[in-house]
Amino acid sequence: MILFYRNLNHTRNLVQIYHRTNPRYYCCGKEWTEDVEYLDESGSIIYSGKGIRSVEPGLDDHVMVGAFKKPILNASAVAKLVEIVKRWRWGPDMDTQLDKLQFIPNMTHIMQALKVMQDSDASLSLFRWAKRQPWYNPNDACYITLFDKLNQSRDFDGIQSVFEDMVLDSGENGAASLFKAYNRVIQYLAKAEKFEVAFCCFKKIQESGCIVDTGTYNSLITVFLNNGLLYKAFEIYENMEKAGCSLDASSYELMIPSLAKSGRLDAAFKLFQQMKVNNYRPGFGIFASLVDSMGKAGRLDTSLKVYTEMQGFGLRPSATLFVSLIESFVKAGRLETALRLWDEMKKSGFRPNYGLYTMIVESHAKSGKLDVAMSVFSDMEKAGFLPTPSTYSSLLEMHAAAGHVDAAMKLYNSMTNAGLRPGLSTYTSLLTLLAKKKLLDVSAKILLEMKAMGYSVDVNASDVLMVYIKDGSVDLALRWLRFMGSSAIRTNNFIIRQLFESCMKNGLYESAKPLLATYVNSAAKVDLILYTSILAHLVRCQDENNERHLMSILSATRHKAHTFMCGLFTGPEQRKQPVLTFVREFFQGIDYELEEGASRYFVNVLLNYLVLMGQINRARCVWKVAYENKLFPKAIVFDQHIAWSLDVRNLSVGAALIAVVHTLHRFRKRMLYYGVVPRRIKLVTGPTLKIVVAQMLSSVESPFEVSKVVLRAPGDAVLDWFKKPIVQQFLLNEIPSRADVLMHKLNILFPTSAPEIRSLSPPKPLVAGKAI
Repeated sequence: MILFYRNLNHTRNLVQIYHRTNPRYYCCGKEWTEDVEYLDESGSIIYSGKGIRSVEPGLDDHVMVGAFKKPILNASAVAKLVEIVKRWRWGPDMDTQLDKLQFIPNMTHIMQALKVMQDSDASLSLFRWAKRQPWYNPNDACYITLFDKLNQSRDFDGIQSVFEDMVLDSGENGAASLFKAYNRVIQYLAKAEKFEVAFCCFKKIQESGCIVDTGTYNSLITVFLNNGLLYKAFEIYENMEKAGCSLDASSYELMIPSLAKSGRLDAAFKLFQQMKVNNYRPGFGIFASLVDSMGKAGRLDTSLKVYTEMQGFGLRPSATLFVSLIESFVKAGRLETALRLWDEMKKSGFRPNYGLYTMIVESHAKSGKLDVAMSVFSDMEKAGFLPTPSTYSSLLEMHAAAGHVDAAMKLYNSMTNAGLRPGLSTYTSLLTLLAKKKLLDVSAKILLEMKAMGYSVDVNASDVLMVYIKDGSVDLALRWLRFMGSSAIRTNNFIIRQLFESCMKNGLYESAKPLLATYVNSAAKVDLILYTSILAHLVRCQDENNERHLMSILSATRHKAHTFMCGLFTGPEQRKQPVLTFVREFFQGIDYELEEGASRYFVNVLLNYLVLMGQINRARCVWKVAYENKLFPKAIVFDQHIAWSLDVRNLSVGAALIAVVHTLHRFRKRMLYYGVVPRRIKLVTGPTLKIVVAQMLSSVESPFEVSKVVLRAPGDAVLDWFKKPIVQQFLLNEIPSRADVLMHKLNILFPTSAPEIRSLSPPKPLVAGKAI
């Protein structure tokens, strides 16, 4: 039998004990019956004598050297443990061999054996065996050694399993003794990104009452921040505060940037102040995150304050920090501060990048600071940066808005010469500017270039046309429309109608008729308002040649109202029905839900025309039917025996005169035939129509007194007036044609469908009645 062990001075000399005996001898009881020679490594005998065995394997902590007890050295015990574990690795065989050890191991042996072994599985097997022994005692250092081995081999399942065992071992009062091991587990799991397991372990050690150190808190905060779980990181931080665990420099470096970037700016700034109070020096990362986050949140003064404080700490701003600051101030519209930071950036030796140049140029251009924008734009070109279409566009559009034709065209030429394709908004701004400056030829050139670029130019061409129309440049509008036609560029019916109305307004009737023909031939429908507006021009017209053009234009509308107009002036034989019936049929065909306002407009103009033409009876028929169809529902009011009134304020001159005569005729019939006499009768005329109506009634000596806007008379006086033969003739037949009584120019537009414009000049003589 051979025994190997280490001596006390760890010289690693092995003492070999050879048992030389006759095979027939054997061990009996506790004594050896043969001689035993103890040899050294060279084979020399160091002792010879009877062997006496007073050692019980697995119970004693010594071996016998001759008659002497010699303790088993730790090195020897550890070597034996390592040898067995390496040979058998795991399982019942290993447990059996360990159970046969001739000495009793202790936790020191286990811990040192774990340090020597490289295989984490073997280490775990030895630890599991030790846990089953009666001499096992939980040991912080032993757990730490085992966790280190498992972490090196990336066996995180093993770490979690051992952690569960450690929780059971700690018991009620042993958690503090395993303080370091607990924290080591969480740190390893956190660094391995096992954040769910790490957080679970963290909760368990909190429940066990174990103290969590700052490094562990930092590890957990880091892993949660790295995985975007900000709320979890803040939860850990709150636990850290509750536990009274003081933050160290690394904790501040972790938390402040994270709080700032997540928008919790007040908390971040509070920690920043606390860090300085605790005599920690903030690093560049903290300053940069606060400056950037405060700026983006619009807290520009605080951002600038932190930036200044950073310089006071001797830290040099980076190019990225300058860019962030400048962007924040530019977006907030504080361009003066942004420009100052821009200068500081260049003085610090940083070269502004392409995006920053673009931002400075565009922001100043859009703010109308074209001098600064053009200066930076020039620097940008000198720095070798090719401006983007956006930069060109912002400058060009602002020059266009300011009316700078030369500067805008120069930018446009530079842009196209650089091979850049102007955007739609750029073309629109440039064309609008050229149109406002009435540079028609240049506008045409730009539009054709735009078309060659592949853009659809119909809308832009129509916009230019509308600029000329709104400006009243009808000749230019017509020239531009001819250019559009020659270039196969189309416009819409709305603009054609606008141009037609402009031509009508300016008396260009020969140019207006082709436009109307184009409008009608493109399947556009002439509505009642447009037809009425043409009729209004005819009412005002005093030139026979123009009257023929206007009648031709009215005919070209193909509107049913023109058929009605023509039928109205024919005889009963051709109409084959009375005038009143004819008028009623026309008004029955009107959709009052859609055309009520247009119908009122038409009635007003038509009555003007009929009175002007001397067709009083026809005019009275039109008014009667219009009133029947409730186009003027509040014109006549009967207040029993108190007051009767007629309101003509919303009527044209012709309509007002016809309404007065027709309504007074109704009042006369009620008073004479039915005996109903009100206290008073009012004619509400307004200031415009007051003189015309008053002069008409004064020709037959009416009792109506004229006030500011009303003609009023007592009912009895009006009754006496109605009984006069001249009044009966006046009300039944027609309005006297005295020139000083009737309308003056009939240049009045009408309510509801169009703005109400009435001439405030004194009435002028009415021309004699006409016939079509």
